[in-house]
Amino acid sequence: MNKLNAALDRWASVPFGVVGVSGTRAVLGFVGLMFYVSQYADRNYLFGPDAVLPWHDFVSQVHENGSFSLYAWSSSEAWFQLIFHLGLITALMVTLGIGGRVGLACHWVFLWSLYERQPVLLDGGDNLAYLVIPMLLATRCYSRFSFPSGVADKVARRLPTHLRSLTTPLHNLGVVAIAAQMCLVYVVSGLYKVQGQMWQDGTALFYVLRVPEFTLPGVSHLVYDHDLAVVAGTYITVFFLVYFPLGVLVPALRPWAAAMSISFHLGIALFMGLTGFALTMIACDLVFLDRELGKAVSIVSELAVRLRRRARREGGPTGRTAEGALVEEAG
Repeated sequence: MNKLNAALDRWASVPFGVVGVSGTRAVLGFVGLMFYVSQYADRNYLFGPDAVLPWHDFVSQVHENGSFSLYAWSSSEAWFQLIFHLGLITALMVTLGIGGRVGLACHWVFLWSLYERQPVLLDGGDNLAYLVIPMLLATRCYSRFSFPSGVADKVARRLPTHLRSLTTPLHNLGVVAIAAQMCLVYVVSGLYKVQGQMWQDGTALFYVLRVPEFTLPGVSHLVYDHDLAVVAGTYITVFFLVYFPLGVLVPALRPWAAAMSISFHLGIALFMGLTGFALTMIACDLVFLDRELGKAVSIVSELAVRLRRRARREGGPTGRTAEGALVEEAG
């Protein structure tokens, strides 16, 4: 009973995963920014009022799906340009850590609206982003890798005590929700693959890498031309996906499971070209690497301090700076 009370007290008073969810927010913002920038030159053809998907057909689809999109509010060219560029700026703000939760919520709305305008461009990462960004709103995802404005602290100080006491449990709940969502994604994906004949006989990777849309010329054949690499890659993929939750439940195995997942998705980005999907998955994997990210940030910060000190010492062995030299010459 004492252990349970201690665990509950820790849950209510100690925020965990702060560095991890901050990294998740920054990378998800970058993924959105990357999508805007990569499609910028063709934005009118893909998303504008006279796009390849006619505006009236797009509006009909939105209504049929019971969804929404800011691009469906008007067929004006000026409205389209305004919403598109506001979305791009908001994605940049989320990446840099500017705007807080309000900016993150706006980013979700702009991104959803853009994805609804042209769904044929999506690679699956959008589905995870839809789910995770609202979860991030409950967390302290702007505590690191951001430019703090102090507004959140001022608002928090004005909240009643009983509401302030809920911020930490809500943050922890958001972190756990993201972790649970990731485990669910991996398990469902793994179990779905287990049912397929090609995954059972170890040949799935051969066929996947030969699909024209997912082939990297000059590289993919290095894998699918070797039977051992195909069979090993196929079975390791299924094994990893199904048993990923067990890996993250064990603290000692958690960083290794997350590192393997990141390597797995870097391979998907390289060999299959699904960069947006891969980066979205990697962003969410960062919630499992909070301690490791914290250590990395500390090392980088310490290195930066040492470099600054060294630069000051090398300003002159006698302490003679540029300003001092000018004063001496003037004298």
